[in-house]
Amino acid sequence: MQQAAELELERPAIRKSRIVLPVEHGSWGFLFEPLVAASAVAFSAAALPLSVMVIGAFMMRRPLQIFLVDRLAGRSLPQTRIALQFVLFFFVLFAAGLVFSVLTSPLVAFVPFAVVAPFALYQIYCDAARKNRELAAELTGAFAMSSSAAAIALAGGMTWPQAAAVWVFFIARFVPSILYVRNRLRLEKGKPFLFAVPAASHLAALAVVAMLWNAALLPLLAAAVYAVLLARSVIGLSRFRRPAKAMKIGVWEVIYGLAAVLSLIIGYHTGI
Repeated sequence: MQQAAELELERPAIRKSRIVLPVEHGSWGFLFEPLVAASAVAFSAAALPLSVMVIGAFMMRRPLQIFLVDRLAGRSLPQTRIALQFVLFFFVLFAAGLVFSVLTSPLVAFVPFAVVAPFALYQIYCDAARKNRELAAELTGAFAMSSSAAAIALAGGMTWPQAAAVWVFFIARFVPSILYVRNRLRLEKGKPFLFAVPAASHLAALAVVAMLWNAALLPLLAAAVYAVLLARSVIGLSRFRRPAKAMKIGVWEVIYGLAAVLSLIIGYHTGI
């Protein structure tokens, strides 16, 4: 008994933040950018419960990953039990948001979530298989997270074309950003990287957003920001860039994300 107690004392304390917080720091932007922007341009009584539901689902991901990985490996560790506790806690948060969303939202607001449900399931599979760092997992995760913008927009009274435009706005923001950051980090580490693919994805994003502006579905200010993002990709993957560490690159992505969100909000409310 005494030996067991001594072993328990020697065991390092479990850092709960490592169980709760996602390892992909950029995923916070994927979570909050659509929620904030859509709530600001199409606010309704459903915006808050829909946001709570999405946040609850998002926060379940990391502890669920740890729990599934441990159980599939036949392990039952202290971290496994703690992870399960957090899964249940965030599931309650998700369920509460879902109940109030059903009470305050039209049924059509849940269509975007139904569309991305297979991608969300694929994300869970990638987490359990420890493939969450692969490009396909990141891209499908970005697509799934961006759906919250369309859901809130529909709940706020936007038409399907308007809500779809807001959804596309964030897909066009996230996908090129993922491609750029992955290749920028490889460049900074002296590894082989791609220039054409991130640049082409940014150019395509700018073209799509410009067409949506021309169709009066997005503000001009939003298209202007995508021109800046294209320039950032071209310069950032060229010899004219300023070498930067991963943290600085991540901070700049947060700034660019904030600029994109503000362009959408200000553009919608000013008509620019």
